[in-house]
Amino acid sequence: MNLNTTGLFDLSHTLAGDYLARFEYPWQALDGIHDLILSIGLALDDEYEEMGRHVWVHQTAKIAHSAFLGAPCVIGPRTEVRHCAFIRGSALVGADCVVGNSVELKNVILFDNVQVPHYNYVGDSILGYKSHMGAGSITSNVKSDKTLVVVKNEGENIETGRKKFGAVLGDFVEVGCNSVLNPGTVVGPRTNVYPLSCVRGAVPADSIYKTGGVIVKKEK
Repeated sequence: MNLNTTGLFDLSHTLAGDYLARFEYPWQALDGIHDLILSIGLALDDEYEEMGRHVWVHQTAKIAHSAFLGAPCVIGPRTEVRHCAFIRGSALVGADCVVGNSVELKNVILFDNVQVPHYNYVGDSILGYKSHMGAGSITSNVKSDKTLVVVKNEGENIETGRKKFGAVLGDFVEVGCNSVLNPGTVVGPRTNVYPLSCVRGAVPADSIYKTGGVIVKKEK
């Protein structure tokens, strides 16, 4: 499977496009998200309001009163941040996104039109354009034995050098309800993951990840 950044994403759908284009693999970008958001935020035009120090929100975004926005973060145009969402910080959220009730974000890039609408945890992860995580689906970003995360791809183990790395979802990925994306999961564009799945490693583009880890190609 092609794990290159440009193979997983259309980089025109995020303010982080130029930044991500520097990296062969997207997880290499995770360390710099904090500083990236600061540089983006300081250059934003007056359509964004700095609601707190280093918390930039577009005028058209809708933020619930009970939501917590931690610094640094950028919330894009027409995005909705719902009741009791917890943005811990280092979150770049694009345009037309949904960050739903009781969702927690930490050190993430959400491309435009991403939906994490119900009880999701997304940490140390990058979610591509129009990707969607069903209710209760989460990224697990630390291995139980606390060793460094390895991406498993077609018999190859790619060392990331990272203790914390959740998941990368390519453009148009659909993750079913109550699924767990284990550390180092990379899901290719336009792939669907069945509900209640436990996913690890690289899942090819244009596939269906079924119960028990069976992967089949989508019919054209």
